[in-house]
Amino acid sequence: MSENIKKQKYIPTIDSKLRHRFVSVPKSIYKCSGISIFNKRIKSLLFTTDVAIIRNANADSIIAVYPYTPQITITQSVLSVASVPCFIGVGGGTTSGQRSVYMALQAELLGAYGVVVNAPIRDHVITEIAHTVDIPVIATISSEKDDYKEKFYSGARILNVSAAKNTAKLVRKIREEMGEEIPIIATGGKTDESIEETIDAGANAITYTPPSSAEVFKEVMETYRK
Repeated sequence: MSENIKKQKYIPTIDSKLRHRFVSVPKSIYKCSGISIFNKRIKSLLFTTDVAIIRNANADSIIAVYPYTPQITITQSVLSVASVPCFIGVGGGTTSGQRSVYMALQAELLGAYGVVVNAPIRDHVITEIAHTVDIPVIATISSEKDDYKEKFYSGARILNVSAAKNTAKLVRKIREEMGEEIPIIATGGKTDESIEETIDAGANAITYTPPSSAEVFKEVMETYRK
């Protein structure tokens, strides 16, 4: 064997008779650099609030953002079952202002690693949250129309790009305009090709949307029927 060919290291694996149906993030995600947050290197973020999925997934972290008014009970539920760092949504659209600030503080006190604000949030609210909590504020960027520079300068420590099919293009634009040191999380899509494209564009970490519990259970039921 050529000396130039490196041997892959053997990875000892411990399995369980009961806990073998895990939701695994695509391996292509681990080609990104990751973001070091409180000395933990995070490359993959699972986009879900489903506590059963959270408990049975192998992602580095959880990003719990949902289309409802942020509630402490949901934050508590996510943080109580997760065994990895969690980034909690605190509003920014319908819910904003002081309520988002209070939600961010509560999330920090409960153990969140960061708080995520929605794209419509006003810059002065980002500033107030950043002055209130000691965990990073993650600002969601949904299109080129979002003033991502102002969000960052207002106190957001990380940008979370979620622009559907234009995500990779927008990541590349932000990277070109703001340099290599801006931490960027981005949605990677469903395929290895789209994930790698987003990473090549400059994303440091990738969010992955897992199948729902209903979809997983459907596969289980099909196996039972056989």
